[in-house]
Amino acid sequence: MQNLTKSNTNKSIPNISSPTPAIFFDRDGVVNIDDEYIYKIDDFVYVNGFLELFKECKIKGYLLFVITNQSGIGRGYYTLSDFLKLSDFMQEDLMKKFSFCFDKIYFCAHKPQENCTCRKPKAGMIEQASSEFNIDLASSYIIGDKESDIEAGINAKIGTKILFSKVAFKKLSKENSKYEDNKISKADFIIDNLYKANSIIKVLN
Repeated sequence: MQNLTKSNTNKSIPNISSPTPAIFFDRDGVVNIDDEYIYKIDDFVYVNGFLELFKECKIKGYLLFVITNQSGIGRGYYTLSDFLKLSDFMQEDLMKKFSFCFDKIYFCAHKPQENCTCRKPKAGMIEQASSEFNIDLASSYIIGDKESDIEAGINAKIGTKILFSKVAFKKLSKENSKYEDNKISKADFIIDNLYKANSIIKVLN
């Protein structure tokens, strides 16, 4: 498991005395459009609705993290340096737009067959974040576009799991099922656009 902070610096982790809720974002498919193994800045495009959601989550008082499987590094499709450059670009762009960015980016560079402890659906990245930032996981959220994201949230005991998938949402609508009764996903909510996530995420007191 590896992690980095804004601009790949050794930014110190804040001393958070009381547990604080967080929002965990998958990257490809939630933050940026997933066109398979995105590592070039020219190919990086935000998902519609992400920027608005990101801003609202910060206003509501949450810590903000990326947790992303990046097996393309382990497979040799791109390098660690490529990933870090794109991460720096994303963080700096968010800083320009909002004067804040993700509190930290966690990523797993392993191939699936390596059976590491960090690759989603395992909870290693979330557990590391929780340990470093004293996160109230029961009051936190995870937003992902794959069932492995939801399973990682379950394994980490995150309170609310949101699946962002137009395909799953369409299937749920056809079944006319309640979230708790559906057989499509273990998520607490299934949405077809990120604007809907804002109404799910509560304002912190």
